[in-house]
Amino acid sequence: SVEFNQIPSPCYVLEERLLRKNLELLHDVQERSGAKIILALKGFSMYSTFPMVKKYLSGATSSSLNEARLIHEEMQTLAHVYSPAYKHKEFDELMRYSEHITFNSLKQYETFKDKIQANDRHISCGLRINPEYAEVETDMYNPCIVGSRLGITREALGDKLPDGIEGLHSHTMCENDSYVLERTLVHIEEKFGDLLHQVKWLNLGGGHLMTKEGYDHEHFIKQIKRLK
Repeated sequence: SVEFNQIPSPCYVLEERLLRKNLELLHDVQERSGAKIILALKGFSMYSTFPMVKKYLSGATSSSLNEARLIHEEMQTLAHVYSPAYKHKEFDELMRYSEHITFNSLKQYETFKDKIQANDRHISCGLRINPEYAEVETDMYNPCIVGSRLGITREALGDKLPDGIEGLHSHTMCENDSYVLERTLVHIEEKFGDLLHQVKWLNLGGGHLMTKEGYDHEHFIKQIKRLK
């Protein structure tokens, strides 16, 4: 053990026991629900812990080239990538670190589709959807506010997904519980239910505050099993 007066300052200090406790909880929910839980670097990017995190979770998600590279190098796995915009000059390198890439619009997918299809390794492509429902109090953080450009509304999507699209991605929650998820799924299924049968995966984004005291994990597991 290390005495507090022996810890160099300034530095970051992590209580490994508490992180492992949270990871064990998430792993249990993952196993019993059949869902895959992936780490968002936006929320936790202490890469010295990535070897431990990898033992419990199913990967990590990135919103930039450097995050994807960090996942690839420090977790030694490929990233699930989503960004509202991609730079042409970075995209070839981004593909090297990615196994899933989600696009924010149909035009964005069309722009990069040929690069994806010409890549030596298969990358699973998805589209971010806007279910036009979110229980986020602050407008600045609400991706479903009127005029939002985050995600595609059903009206803009049509009845058949473009060739090459294998997944849908919805991210409308912000530190919420499983009951907000339940109410959100009502809108996702009403608007996009038929399109779910055209894809291999559905990414329900972040904002799931599963490690908060009082979170109803059994209710979350019930929602995922019903959805599947």
